[in-house]
Amino acid sequence: MVSYPLPIELLEKEIGYKFNDITIIKTALTHSSYANEQKTGAHKKKIECNERLEFLGDSVLSFITSRYIFEKFADNPEGYLTKIRAAVVCSKSLASLANKIGLGKYILLGKGEEENGRINPKILENTFEALLAAIYLDSNHSVDTVSEFLMPLISEEISEASKNQVSLDYKTSLQQFVQATGKDRLQYICVGESGPDHNKTFEVEAKLNSNVIGRGIGKTKREAEQKAAKEALELFAIR
Repeated sequence: MVSYPLPIELLEKEIGYKFNDITIIKTALTHSSYANEQKTGAHKKKIECNERLEFLGDSVLSFITSRYIFEKFADNPEGYLTKIRAAVVCSKSLASLANKIGLGKYILLGKGEEENGRINPKILENTFEALLAAIYLDSNHSVDTVSEFLMPLISEEISEASKNQVSLDYKTSLQQFVQATGKDRLQYICVGESGPDHNKTFEVEAKLNSNVIGRGIGKTKREAEQKAAKEALELFAIR
């Protein structure tokens, strides 16, 4: 039976970074529930939890992702960049990144958190941010060192967010066009489904009043709607 938390040396190997000051990474991996237990235990040890590092890590994360998005999407406006960044620094995304490196296996947790804490998205998110801060501080404030660890993990998330944002813009643009025309009614109707439950394909029509102005096929209804909106925009020569 595996005993948690796992040794920090394994985490260093996983992330490709060896800490000069081991106390920094220990603090980054210390959840408040563990620190509080030590304060009230028989020996009453004063242990710092990772909340301060989490605060710093949030800023480091925001700067690195903002710089990357700014450079990668050089021709896009500020609003587009903001939406991409928001999609990749959200709780769900950060918890996913933490899971990619198995971060939950290394966290120091109080007894009350041991059962579910290692898979708790909020704990994983906060610890991941604390880990970024720990690397930043241990590397003498080297943003590039943090980037070397972070970007291979998060670049795929950014690309996916960009694709989703482009798709979202099709429906948004079509809705804005329809609203500008006055009383026209835009709706998306699913006209077909095929395939097994685990791999369905949907066909959707975009209708303006009673007229079909676009059709789309996708693995989800949302994807099919986006494609239908794109076809409708092309029909009206909007984009």
